[in-house]
Amino acid sequence: MYTKEMLKKQLEEMGLQGTDTLFVHSSMKAIGEVAGGADTVIDAWMEYFKEGLLLLPTHTWKQMSESYNVFHPETEPACVGLLPNVFRRREGVVRSLHPTHSVAAYGKDALEYIGGEELLPTPCHPDGVMGRLLSRNAKILLVGVTHIRNTFIHAVEEMYEVPERFTEKPVDFEVVMPDGSYRKVPMYRHYNRHTAHISESYDKMLEGYFETGVTKKYKFGDAECILCDAKGIYEVTGRVLKKERNCFIDRETIPREWYL
Repeated sequence: MYTKEMLKKQLEEMGLQGTDTLFVHSSMKAIGEVAGGADTVIDAWMEYFKEGLLLLPTHTWKQMSESYNVFHPETEPACVGLLPNVFRRREGVVRSLHPTHSVAAYGKDALEYIGGEELLPTPCHPDGVMGRLLSRNAKILLVGVTHIRNTFIHAVEEMYEVPERFTEKPVDFEVVMPDGSYRKVPMYRHYNRHTAHISESYDKMLEGYFETGVTKKYKFGDAECILCDAKGIYEVTGRVLKKERNCFIDRETIPREWYL
């Protein structure tokens, strides 16, 4: 059984600094038995990155729709697992106002970092939370999951204007603002006619990212982890998309010479 100190030691062994910006996608089940459960995992992350910026997805794309279109940031549960839902309720954690792809943040400039998400028209806009990972030289930690859950690759595709990624028209959501007022937020949804989930194609780059050195394998608890350099992911993915912008969907495999 893992303790908080054991988990913090594993973060240190990854080479992570307490002042880093870290975005975490996670599976509590993959981490295994932890004394104190999910709360201890969140304690370890928040204590380790108290001088940095800790980010977890609190996405709601699964339940938000044309008929269920009012987003309450304070109460709406995330559809991406246990740990984000524990994290978003912690004291000092703030949540962005994006109706489908909100992010919870903890750190010295957390509120500033997540600001303005309700003003953007797409799920992972380059000017939003995901795009800002580049300017922070951020790391992305995939804990017990792979790039199928790596939301940042959606952002890279937006940066490169990959076609066939959104619905034809936006959905009119309403976001409950901090002062209790309601703001209308038109938002395009992820959509491709060939696949129900675009991100399921991202593991085609799994070995490519390892081979180019922009990702490395580690352990957190029992979980197999992938530590990603956001800037490196952007550069290697861009190299591939410049060859063929829709290759993640259109090709079964990505040619090795495209990313080397």
